[in-house]
Amino acid sequence: MDPILTTNILNVVYEVSTLAVVVLGLAVVFGLLGVMNLAHGEFVMIGAYCAFFVQTQNLPFLAAVPVALLVCIVLGLAVERILVRPLYARPFDTLLATWGLSMLLREGVEAVYGRGFKSVAVPLTDSIDVLGADYPSYRLLLAAVSIALVAGLVWWFVRSATGRRIRAVVNNPELAGSVGIPVTALARNTFVFGCCLAALSGVLLAPLMPVQPMLGLDFILKSFFVLVVGGLGSLVGLISGSGVIGGVESIVSAFFDRTYGYTTVLIIAILFLWLRPNGLFPRT
Repeated sequence: MDPILTTNILNVVYEVSTLAVVVLGLAVVFGLLGVMNLAHGEFVMIGAYCAFFVQTQNLPFLAAVPVALLVCIVLGLAVERILVRPLYARPFDTLLATWGLSMLLREGVEAVYGRGFKSVAVPLTDSIDVLGADYPSYRLLLAAVSIALVAGLVWWFVRSATGRRIRAVVNNPELAGSVGIPVTALARNTFVFGCCLAALSGVLLAPLMPVQPMLGLDFILKSFFVLVVGGLGSLVGLISGSGVIGGVESIVSAFFDRTYGYTTVLIIAILFLWLRPNGLFPRT
């Protein structure tokens, strides 16, 4: 196979799989709670800064995972209890509240680390020959981990007892509460879980991007594009939306540059909002 074609295919797989992991936490929170968490990108940013912090302490890269999870569990519990829970029945207010939270988190990180770009060393610096193309090992590993994580969570959601409870709460929270399902605890845990997924994706992606306080804005916009195209509150929609947005951006960026790629996915999202506002696979 032509090495350039192989590289482009691997880039598409990488973009789609990692984007799906980034969006997964936002989709889970929206699907259960109906909360569009505009601070989702900032939790990705926090994960990236946790990776940078671990590096400054001369600790192994993987130590950033428990650090980021601990930080986001504590922060997620506080945000859910103080900010989100009183506004569950008021979606527009939660939108404004999490938007304000996103600005507060950015300013807080900027006060500690400044506005400058930080870099995190890539854990794996070698390349692997894939059908005649040399491709970075860390990107391949990240794509494989992302695919396994999304597949595992989809399987868990479909097959586990907790997944069935989540679907029951999504379909009819009042009825679910009446049969003994702890709706409040489930909602709290789901919000924290979504925050932790965002932080985990930030840790994994940190070596491949400049770490700075504004990086969350790009991720929340891409996540919104994915949900618009795929459909809100649908796992199939999450995967299909990630495929369309991540694939198109990767292909267009390969032929032109990332500005054209971003512009293209923006146009696609606008067309979907206009012509198919419920996305490819809306939740029924």
